[in-house]
Amino acid sequence: MTRYIRYHSLYAAIAAHAERNAWDITACRRAVRRSEALLAALQHHTETDPAWLAHGVDRVRRFCAEELELARAADEEQLSQSYSPRRWGFWDQYGGPATVLGTVDVRDGVLRPGRHPCPPAVKDLFAPLLSLAAQDVVSFADLETAWQAALGVPCPAEREWLTDVLTATRDGGTHSQGDWEAPDRTRRATLRILGRAIDLHGHEGDGYQETLRSAVAFGGEATTDPVLAAIPETAGWRGVLLRHYSVGAWRRLWAALVADVGSKDGEADRSAGELRDWLAQQAPDANVLLDDLPPLKNAAGQLLPVERQLLTQGADAPRTNVLLLMVGALRSREGHLPDDVRAVFLGRQRRWAEFLDPTWVDGLIDDYADRPVRDLAARLVDDMLAQSRRVALAKLRTDPATGGLKIFSRLHLRNERYYKTGDEGDSDIGTRIPQLGSLAAQLGLFAVRDNCHTVTAQGRRILETNP
Repeated sequence: MTRYIRYHSLYAAIAAHAERNAWDITACRRAVRRSEALLAALQHHTETDPAWLAHGVDRVRRFCAEELELARAADEEQLSQSYSPRRWGFWDQYGGPATVLGTVDVRDGVLRPGRHPCPPAVKDLFAPLLSLAAQDVVSFADLETAWQAALGVPCPAEREWLTDVLTATRDGGTHSQGDWEAPDRTRRATLRILGRAIDLHGHEGDGYQETLRSAVAFGGEATTDPVLAAIPETAGWRGVLLRHYSVGAWRRLWAALVADVGSKDGEADRSAGELRDWLAQQAPDANVLLDDLPPLKNAAGQLLPVERQLLTQGADAPRTNVLLLMVGALRSREGHLPDDVRAVFLGRQRRWAEFLDPTWVDGLIDDYADRPVRDLAARLVDDMLAQSRRVALAKLRTDPATGGLKIFSRLHLRNERYYKTGDEGDSDIGTRIPQLGSLAAQLGLFAVRDNCHTVTAQGRRILETNP
């Protein structure tokens, strides 16, 4: 969702405008919603590049018959009928990254300029649009006066400013550590790692995240390549990307389990025993033998992409995900990963084994070493159900409307049988690497040629990816 630099510029301009006019929360929220609706209307009304799809454009169309009914499109009372059902519109998605980026600060709920405030030229870019945001109805002729704010319309000042912010540089691409805070330096390091990964593996035609994995998670380049080895954050990203496989496996297993359960009004409710059988019947008919797994390292001690190999068998197959959890458990053992990588893989704040983490699974492997994989699969179901219960109780709240307790869970237990009120998502937790790569491409640091990622000459210079 947070894929456009233009929205980051918009929110920074709104924050500057809000400070100048001493706006409160209500005024900030109104400006955000109306400005987003105006951007969507610009996309709908003008002949902009179809590659740029403004957020909310599909929902704003019905308010653009003979003119833009802006007050209705951005209505804060009838949210479900507006361009966005969220009270703060798409700021809900961009707000976290924008505050980390430092382009916007949020003080007591009010938008204000961040440590990297919006420059005058970028404020001027949005001045016509913010002026229109005060109107309840906007004619198409007036809307066209804000054309320069539309997605895909180049703004050199915006590109220069956000390139400096994203890459922690000044004066055309010079980085000085003392000028930047820790989050800025970490972001720059991540971009450098991604840029170098593209230099090494961009020709393979994978997305940004898989390209990063090829260079950092597996093989020896993380420690042998002169650029990657000199960046301390490389080890951290190796730990994150490897742990990401285990997290994804748990999410897919849990989603598949919940999908097998019926609603409270149906006939497909399940007992714990039936759910154990559901997974056990899909497990291999053999004992828990680690020798059956592909080797995790080559003869030189470099990590092999076993996780990728398993996923080619089908990410939705419960058996695949059980095996991914076992691989993660083996990766967690002392000596398998370098200490700095293992610390991130297990969690820097970790003091002991946590429920469902790789060391937890490793303990189960030891416990079930001489038993069928089906028994281990059944145990995993018990652990997932128990963890679901713990999370639900931790989120337990009083419902002000009824005075009763409200449980935030899609799986519920009644008379020793489970039923669901909705399905669980099985998509991977985001690493934000794809979004970071997309932002860098919009700023001219990366490019795509023949369906392969490349680093531009400007990108190599600013990110210092050449050895």
